[in-house]
Amino acid sequence: MSLKVYRPADMNETFAAIRNSGAVEALLALYEDDARLLVDPGGAGFAGKAAIAEELERLVRMPGTMRSQNTFCVEHGDLALLRADFAIVDEEGTPLYSGFTAEIVRRQADGTWLYVVDHAGASRYGAGA
Repeated sequence: MSLKVYRPADMNETFAAIRNSGAVEALLALYEDDARLLVDPGGAGFAGKAAIAEELERLVRMPGTMRSQNTFCVEHGDLALLRADFAIVDEEGTPLYSGFTAEIVRRQADGTWLYVVDHAGASRYGAGA
């Protein structure tokens, strides 16, 4: 599975769809080579695709289905600031994990958008949060 994002406001829904397919390489393709993935509110995280790949593997192995809805997208030239609400839900739709993200994405030469900074841990989240 390979999905490209041509509108930054579509990034979060695309991410969730790819995560739910289990395609880690397709998720990784949404990041610039030197991107940062932050996983907690304090900013701890990973830099570069090799480190990010390990974290994405963990995300894909988590049970449940991810839902992610963009709440705003502010474009400025080739950059965009995003925020999304997300949840990983069980078969009945009960949230297992939830929270919000903040991201910076950049337009690439081919017109696609990729993560520069993905602050997946912008909120504290946990079971039923």
